[in-house]
Amino acid sequence: MFVIRGRLRTIAGSDHFQSLVSRFHTIFVPDWHGAADAGHWQRLWAAEGQDGQWFTPPDESTPHRDVWLAALEAQVLAAKDPVLLVAHGLGCVAVSHLSMRVALHVRGALLVAPCDPERRAQISSFAPVPHDPLPYRSVMVASSNDPHCPVRLAGAYARAWGSEFVRMQNAGHIDHASGHGPWPLGRALFQSLTDGDVPAAAQPPDSSFTAERLAQP
Repeated sequence: MFVIRGRLRTIAGSDHFQSLVSRFHTIFVPDWHGAADAGHWQRLWAAEGQDGQWFTPPDESTPHRDVWLAALEAQVLAAKDPVLLVAHGLGCVAVSHLSMRVALHVRGALLVAPCDPERRAQISSFAPVPHDPLPYRSVMVASSNDPHCPVRLAGAYARAWGSEFVRMQNAGHIDHASGHGPWPLGRALFQSLTDGDVPAAAQPPDSSFTAERLAQP
């Protein structure tokens, strides 16, 4: 079961995943401990698209924000076609840290199961998480029982970034361990990123706009 909030348009019918990837430069940004399992949905998708590219963090075991960003921004800027980002876990937070100069090269992003860098010392350099609206269309998917991030905080990220929000019930960290291999729903959400025109960036938040404030009922 899942709940969709916001005006989300998905593509029904046959799967046009490969043709979509071929029209854009898709970069897969994994979690900080990677998606080494061959059955992880990111790995499966990356293997299908000829123009998909895997982002390999330079310091995967002990991630540092500046090192990740330098490598990720270089990869985005090197792309010859409009970029689509498919991020998971810490990868979502890394994407939110991209500079505006780099973010303007991005057409859309699927952000799945973001983490809270304040909950683990190994990834604390990624805190605080930016709360500026992303200048491209994005869809965030979060789980009601993700051990790495409370769903209310994920919802706060989505509101801050201007992302369309999809809440899944009891889906864990939305990885292979939680039963998400090929993950058809995720594919449909990814395809929806290019359905119609990319909306204008959301209005910038006021100075008191924080995740803590947004997480309040």
